[in-house]
Amino acid sequence: MNTSTTIESGPWAGWRTWPEDKFESGTGPFYMKRDEAGRVVCRFIAEPRHMNGGGFMHGGCFMTFADFACFAIAEEQTEGPSVTVNLSGDFLSAAKVGDTMEATGEITRAGGRLIYVRGLITANEKPALSFTSVITRLSKRP
Repeated sequence: MNTSTTIESGPWAGWRTWPEDKFESGTGPFYMKRDEAGRVVCRFIAEPRHMNGGGFMHGGCFMTFADFACFAIAEEQTEGPSVTVNLSGDFLSAAKVGDTMEATGEITRAGGRLIYVRGLITANEKPALSFTSVITRLSKRP
């Protein structure tokens, strides 16, 4: 199971990330923390490497960030190894280099092995992607 690490210094001090997840770290890196209300907030700054050939954020980057956010939102519910079994997104607007990308959301249901999450990604506070996900807890093997 990945455990999050808190960033100690720099512009992301106080935020957490999962450094063991090489794909997300290489794509983002993406960061998470709880705000004053206890809500999980995920964030990163869009860079040229996140853009598609048209100069806007690549859909794959949006979806990778959405997947990261789902696990951040559901972190306390996963209770061990878990994987995404469904991830859907509706693209609402484009994002460009320099945009602050932020994801928030909620667990809509958690019981048995499945956790249902929904959320919204914004680009500079403008809705950019709504997403839903289903995460399954994996059985622990002896």
